[in-house]
Amino acid sequence: MYVSMREMLAKANREKYAVLAINCFNLETAKAVIDAAEEMHAPIIVDLLQDHLKMHLDYRYLTQPIIRMANNAKVEVAINLDHGQDVAFVKQCLQEGFSSVMMDASMYPLEENIRITKEIVQFAQQFNASVEAEVGDLGVVDGNQWTNTEMYTNPDDAIQFIQATGVDCLALSYGSTHGDYPEGYVPEFRFDIVEKIKQVTQLPLVLHGGSGAGEENIRQSVALGINKINVGSDFMKAQSLEIQKQLAKDAMIGYPELIHATMAAGKEVVKKYIEIAGSKNKAL
Repeated sequence: MYVSMREMLAKANREKYAVLAINCFNLETAKAVIDAAEEMHAPIIVDLLQDHLKMHLDYRYLTQPIIRMANNAKVEVAINLDHGQDVAFVKQCLQEGFSSVMMDASMYPLEENIRITKEIVQFAQQFNASVEAEVGDLGVVDGNQWTNTEMYTNPDDAIQFIQATGVDCLALSYGSTHGDYPEGYVPEFRFDIVEKIKQVTQLPLVLHGGSGAGEENIRQSVALGINKINVGSDFMKAQSLEIQKQLAKDAMIGYPELIHATMAAGKEVVKKYIEIAGSKNKAL
């Protein structure tokens, strides 16, 4: 069933669990994610990153086939544009059929972020699509050094942003990052940020950089009001490692068999995160 994030996150908000959003970049990764969700009877979000769509495979070749997969699925499936930073591109994705988009204008001052996001919220209404945004600046991995100076979301800014824009959900920076952490590093989360914003707004809140965040951090985040968790690196890493494993066993393995093996490996990661986020058996 193809839906927007609005309904599935509203249910997650009421019932205190989180929906997984998995970064996909082709039909095989999208199918692996949807298959995993069906096996776990969980709602799921197929995240299509703007950078992947521009550099790898155009949204015009991906959107409609994934929508068909979603409509044939036994669980709710949303397609979300992840980190859309080009306003025109975000609008094009909505026109193409995306049920949800993220307008990421977090690199701008707060008032400009509000202005840009509000424009997309209003534009998305004609498609009955949901809108995610971000306030704050996720930390980065710089070589072996973890940097988090001034990365945290200001709760008062986030509350003002939510009230001014009417977004359906908001991504916060409270300890996680995109990509891989240095080996052995487990990030420290500022849960007070989540608590304050949730208490005032009751909006579905989003954790980006779920890969490597740590099971306990994720469970605590969900308990305090995170209702969407983005996972990309662990999903893709599992598939890369599976390629290495299969080629080590048989360097001449058939390409279709190789791809099916990577899909199976990716599915297991998605199922693990669904379990941690509490969305197993939460599909309608």
